[in-house]
Amino acid sequence: MSTATAAVTSVAAELPYKAARRFAVATAPDPRYVSGIRHDTAAVLRRWDLPPSLAYDVVLVVSELVANAIEHGLGGVSLRVGLADGDLRIEVSDDSPDPARLRAAGDYDVSGRGLFLVAALALDWGVSANCKTTWATFRLPAGRA
Repeated sequence: MSTATAAVTSVAAELPYKAARRFAVATAPDPRYVSGIRHDTAAVLRRWDLPPSLAYDVVLVVSELVANAIEHGLGGVSLRVGLADGDLRIEVSDDSPDPARLRAAGDYDVSGRGLFLVAALALDWGVSANCKTTWATFRLPAGRA
């Protein structure tokens, strides 16, 4: 684990399916930890032998969802990534009862486009019924597990 994520603690993944491979961390809601989480996720995806272009998109989505939870959520933030049967699922949770929402960003706004990136890169994305988890899914190319 990188030094930037020294305050990150491993947690058990509670993905809605039995993932063949899992990666999970929890952290305090501090923006300084986003880059470390991004770095650690990239390292795990390399070990899982994901195609580099897909891994890049997954890391970008992880970064956006974690940053969004830190900026707009409440309490600690947890990230779970699971890979099973050619599907990769990302889940980011916090304690806010307010769901993540797409919002319109103006031409000169410096933020507000994260969920648009998630929607553009992921196969699908959404928010859990309790509004505390935002998730995104990716499909691996045929022949990759």
